[in-house]
Amino acid sequence: MKLTWDSIAALNLALSVLILALGIRAARQGKGATPLWIGIAFGLFALSHLAEILGLKQSFTEVLVIIRTLGYLLIVFIQYKLTGAPPIKTEDLPEKSPGR
Repeated sequence: MKLTWDSIAALNLALSVLILALGIRAARQGKGATPLWIGIAFGLFALSHLAEILGLKQSFTEVLVIIRTLGYLLIVFIQYKLTGAPPIKTEDLPEKSPGR
């Protein structure tokens, strides 16, 4: 494993990890699942950027394509749910327990 410093990959890694952390934080604060799913998608991108920095890009090309594709598909699904899916009626949502 040979470290390959690439400032663009390093910046992308840092920003992806930041978005993941913010998504986790927002979900813990009760802001809904959407920020968490966005964070997870960027966590997948972070994995691919980390592999690139660690010099594993050539060895795991197919895996990295799958990881990035899953990240993009997750973002597409989130966007669809936010803009294209029929809205969920509030009476269809489960009630929150008092401890939450």
